[in-house]
Amino acid sequence: MSDSPVRHLALQGASNFRDLGGYPTSDGRITRWRHIFRSNHLGQLTAADVEIVRRLGVRSAFDFRGVEERAAGVCVVTEIAVHSLPIEPTVVAALRAELAKGALTAPVAIELMRESYRNYVRHNTHSFRALFGHLLEDRAPLVIHCTAGKDRTGFASALILHALGVADEIIAEDYLLTNQHYRRDATAATDLPDDVRNAIGSVEASYLAAAFEAVGSEYGDLEAYLRDGLKLGAAERTALKERYLTS
Repeated sequence: MSDSPVRHLALQGASNFRDLGGYPTSDGRITRWRHIFRSNHLGQLTAADVEIVRRLGVRSAFDFRGVEERAAGVCVVTEIAVHSLPIEPTVVAALRAELAKGALTAPVAIELMRESYRNYVRHNTHSFRALFGHLLEDRAPLVIHCTAGKDRTGFASALILHALGVADEIIAEDYLLTNQHYRRDATAATDLPDDVRNAIGSVEASYLAAAFEAVGSEYGDLEAYLRDGLKLGAAERTALKERYLTS
């Protein structure tokens, strides 16, 4: 039986709170447990949840939500310093535009999701670059999140694991864990058809693949994106590994 820490922390008010530790890397090391967490937003944590997060020692949150999203769910852990790295959501508005035209189907929703991931690279690389700047400075346990902790956070987590040398198949497995743990808001986007809500309320491999397709189109390959887009040179990559890997 493994004595590793639990990866998924079953909080009542944040169903997708997970640890990025314990993954093997190409240089034979392992990502450190209890250093980087990924989650859905922290605005609905219960008192018991808050105590768990405090015991984890989390002191910083890096929040990819847009302006209205942040206002609707302010972090309830008062000692956590929240750093806003906003990426405004676009998918639901685009879906409603398709609905108004009578053209909304689940395949349309899936393609809109893929396009939103491509746009993380095309239009929002600055937010991911800022995240890595913080990761290089912040030594305390920290959490990365958006509203659901699956798309903006999912791409950010994949980039972190890539930068640390985790294999692609493990990164994909971590990304898809959202489908096991995330509890969707039953009251969200109720004007949309159920199959469309299912498409936007879960993750699939093609979403993350679309982001990396855009990386290839815009930068040539992932290594160039890490270097030129995220400003992670050899020294920065080494510093990240020293901080977030263990032997």
